Amino acid sequence: MTVEAFVTLAAGVRDLSIAATAGALLVIAVVLPAGHAAAARAGLVARAGSIAWVIAALAHSMASYASIRGELPDASRFIEEWWSYSLSVDLLEAYLQVLGAGLVVSVLATLVQTPRLAMWSLVPVVWALGWLAQTGHAAGAADHHLAVSAMALHLAGATVWTGVIGTMLVLRSPLGSLTREAMARASRLALWAAGLVVISGAVSGWLRLTAVSELWTTPYGRLLVLKISLMTVAIALAALHRRVYLPRLSEAAVRERFWRLMAVDVAALVAVMGVAAVLGTTAPPVDIVPLKEPTPAEFLTGYPLPPAPTALTWISLWRLEIITATAIAAAALVYVVWVVRLRRRGDAWPWHRTASWLAGLALLVWVTQSGPTIYGMVTFSAHMLEHMLLVMVVPVALTFGAPVTLALRALPPRKDGSRGPREWIRAIVESGWMRFWANPIVAAVSFAGFLVVFYYTPLFEFALRNHVGHLWMVLHFTIVGYLFVNALVGVDPGPSRPGYALRIVLLFATMAFHAFFGVAIMMSTVLLAPRWFGLMGRDWGPDAITDQQYGGQIAWGIGELPVVLLAIGIIVAWRNADTREGRRRDRQADRDGESELAAYNAMLAKTAARDADLER
Repeated sequence: MTVEAFVTLAAGVRDLSIAATAGALLVIAVVLPAGHAAAARAGLVARAGSIAWVIAALAHSMASYASIRGELPDASRFIEEWWSYSLSVDLLEAYLQVLGAGLVVSVLATLVQTPRLAMWSLVPVVWALGWLAQTGHAAGAADHHLAVSAMALHLAGATVWTGVIGTMLVLRSPLGSLTREAMARASRLALWAAGLVVISGAVSGWLRLTAVSELWTTPYGRLLVLKISLMTVAIALAALHRRVYLPRLSEAAVRERFWRLMAVDVAALVAVMGVAAVLGTTAPPVDIVPLKEPTPAEFLTGYPLPPAPTALTWISLWRLEIITATAIAAAALVYVVWVVRLRRRGDAWPWHRTASWLAGLALLVWVTQSGPTIYGMVTFSAHMLEHMLLVMVVPVALTFGAPVTLALRALPPRKDGSRGPREWIRAIVESGWMRFWANPIVAAVSFAGFLVVFYYTPLFEFALRNHVGHLWMVLHFTIVGYLFVNALVGVDPGPSRPGYALRIVLLFATMAFHAFFGVAIMMSTVLLAPRWFGLMGRDWGPDAITDQQYGGQIAWGIGELPVVLLAIGIIVAWRNADTREGRRRDRQADRDGESELAAYNAMLAKTAARDADLER
């Protein structure tokens, strides 16, 4: 066997082992009750998968180094050279990160006995998939960020889909009376994962085509269409099984026909994997060639410098970021499904909450896919606009949508000890960490204080240079804004909210800090992230330091409208609370003949009589 063939074999074993580990951990986390016999079997699958992951990843990394080197060094120097190159060569460093993640998971898998521990054990799996995404052939595409993000989603979907189906096959015997319900839950996971594979696969394939006609005029295009068609059929069949066929069968019939029910999913998975393998070895119509002389903007950001900003370009320029776009689309779809579910069972849900949620998501689409993020990569002022919209405007609309309240009302509770979406939402909301960060004072401090931490530490430049850092920034700002707004005017579950007067104080104190921060940026003559904004090579707009001062003005001025809206919201809630309290007291007085007022008058009379006696 040649070294190249061994590299391919080791990579395949590693990827299947990662899928087995992730699938087993997911089944423990969201499908099976804690302590069930099938959960113990799934834990065994996770441990075996993680060990195989480590062995295959180590073999793949060493074989890859040997393939890159072209010849095997002396045995006495091989380990030392492999380790040295793994710390200095990007590709080998990624493989080393995957190996390290496998070592961490192999340790955690020995401790997994509850859904909570299983979910935490999935964190290194996500880490490994992120590094693997940077090694795929799509990572060399012209739109590097989109290619890597699409590959990450593709790997995540394929890993979950393969792992969950494989784990369910192993768990047939110990499932017992839980077979039908477990299959339905696993099918839902597989459906979401398959959807990720379809979306990300289509985007990755599109990056390699120059025209729609290449979908049927080139071998690569025809294979891509075949793969997407097979995936669509697989999703349709899985949905048909879960929604139509499974509910009609008794538990005994499901166990008896277990292999027949799983055969469709397995066959579709094998077919898609086969087409994917052929697609991976088929040359795309367009060769990926590096830029010969990148401009400073292309060197820093990976994209050409956008044109000078105008009112039109702020809304007409679009650049797909598939991870945030997929998350936003899923959030909109799930919210609407929950609303429809409530109304079908006769429960009401205010239309203005749905409108607010969808409006917030629409604004988030523009912020993350259009002008703010495109110009935010090349100018400080646009980045500050992006920041302010994420932390101060988008969360207001999302908070009034009350997503957590809707989820707790719409999602069915589980009664067998397992954790579904509703149980996980409750666990997160009621956790000590969330109670701490959602505390109104802590939320206000983090809302304001993170401005300084972010912009005056290396975090700022990290978020500019690293796409993962940018995604973390978007998530963090949005969550911090939501926690702050929810503490003031939200209806979603959270810690005990302070009185309305203190909420007003917290609001204006936090906004005053934002204003001081903006003034500090306006007055500063020291450029933040100078190795980024100072070297961008823009031929339009003001110089970098002047543009930064404009960013300070944005930080100072953009918060006025959200502050007014929040203040109005607090005042309206305060008035409504007083009105409800007055009505409650009126009803109480009607029931007991105004005994509270009579007792109060008697107390006053008694006090007056005592004062009169003292005067005499």
